[in-house]
Amino acid sequence: MDSEALKKYSALHPKPAGLTLQYGTAGFRTKAEQLDHIMFRMGLLAVLRSKAVVSTIGIMVTASHNPEEDNGVKLVDPLGEMLHPSWEEYATQLANAEERELQKIVTEICQKAAVNQHKDASVFIGRDTRPSSEKLSQSVIDGISVLGGQYHDYGLVTTPQLHYMVCCRNTQGQYGKATLEGYYEKLSKAFMELIKQSPSSGESQRHLKIDCANGIGALKLSEMEPYFPKEVLIHLYNDGTKEKLNHLCGADFVKPNERCCSFDGDADRIVYYYKDATGHFHLIDGDKIATLISIFLKDLLAKVGQTLKMAVVQTAYANGSSTRYLEETLKVPVHCVKTGVKHLHHKAQEFDVGVYFEANGHGTVLFSKAAETKIRQLAKEEKDDEKREAAKVLENVIDLINQTVGDAVSDMLVIEAILALKGLTVQQWDAVYTDLPNRLLKVQVADRRVIDTTDAERRAVTPPGLQEKIDALVKKYKLSRAFVRPSGTEDVVRIYAEADTQENADALAHEVSLAVYHLAGGKGAPPQP
Repeated sequence: MDSEALKKYSALHPKPAGLTLQYGTAGFRTKAEQLDHIMFRMGLLAVLRSKAVVSTIGIMVTASHNPEEDNGVKLVDPLGEMLHPSWEEYATQLANAEERELQKIVTEICQKAAVNQHKDASVFIGRDTRPSSEKLSQSVIDGISVLGGQYHDYGLVTTPQLHYMVCCRNTQGQYGKATLEGYYEKLSKAFMELIKQSPSSGESQRHLKIDCANGIGALKLSEMEPYFPKEVLIHLYNDGTKEKLNHLCGADFVKPNERCCSFDGDADRIVYYYKDATGHFHLIDGDKIATLISIFLKDLLAKVGQTLKMAVVQTAYANGSSTRYLEETLKVPVHCVKTGVKHLHHKAQEFDVGVYFEANGHGTVLFSKAAETKIRQLAKEEKDDEKREAAKVLENVIDLINQTVGDAVSDMLVIEAILALKGLTVQQWDAVYTDLPNRLLKVQVADRRVIDTTDAERRAVTPPGLQEKIDALVKKYKLSRAFVRPSGTEDVVRIYAEADTQENADALAHEVSLAVYHLAGGKGAPPQP
């Protein structure tokens, strides 16, 4: 390692005095002008990680659904997963190191993580459409170069596309071709194979309006459009030509009974919605997406006749009605984990088929290696026509879903294919179950660490007396539950409550927020109903 070069380049990307940042689930995120040194140092870290695992590592410059003035960065591990937790710690150390300690911290990471300095390093870089992203990705390149790493800059891509590229590269092309064309071809081919089977339900089934949050999704969908079959008509709104990213992206383009969906700024989350004939707005969230996909997959797995284990993974925020429907009606096991995509992804890897979605629309489906091999084999060799056809459909679903991470484009195509194959309207999908009314609140506290939780964040362990109080409040209402958890980013406690009516959900949430305020050191005036 050339310590003179490191010193010289690091001085060009100075750390603002007194700034400390934490690498969280979403990497680093803050105001764009505070991130130059972070980008340079994440370039360094990506080289070290690449040498440690002898694989290509990804770096995505994005702040997802945050306002346009913000930016951020996250690293992508070899199979397209999020950065390993032990390295999140290194990222935080490196980001907060003073200029003079930088060399020392780099050396320490090399020792702790057994980094072989003589290995080659390779890094893939992508960025979103924010005005600050191009300059910041240049700082990443400085960091990579100073430690002698090789890089490929993909420029403007969605976050899931970068995850896909990294996975393709490290599986020597088994997962697909590590180019944008490769991504578009793989998805569109699987999608066309799927909808070939669909009962022709008229043209109307295929019109879809997509709100792209003025983000990268619009750019990539319009690039992908030539790959779509002519039956699919997509109309893009909030496509970034007029307004700022993620800024007041309204749904005023929605006409009654039309299918619409929205992406977030870096296109890794999706929700659907429509207006009914009376003009009432209906949101179809991640829980309903997971349910639709589960209904479809369960049916296919039954037809294939294999003993493949399927499960759905949710967080405590999943609506109680969805959990009840999945467990009682569909008879699919449901597992609850802590909030955060990495926890869901990790749990979903335990099953042959693991479906996970957060209520906010971030999610995907994971197929175990064994399940995938079995399904592909049946699609080729199975003598029984019905079994073979079902296996072929499953094979196309495997190719259409982005198994590395939640991907709005891929999830949208999966949903569109399922609706077409099942001949379902968006209203029929919505009617599968009715959400329980719920309410989210937050209470400011002096220190969020006074609250500690267990049972996938569904029960509070500290402060003493809080959980007993919540239990007593929940007993007052029908079909009710409530939980509290500290925010991952600020000194607030988040409260979720659901009950049989909106009035009761609101009342329960308010009573729980008062309990938090009094028992967990609330700040400012007590919460008002």
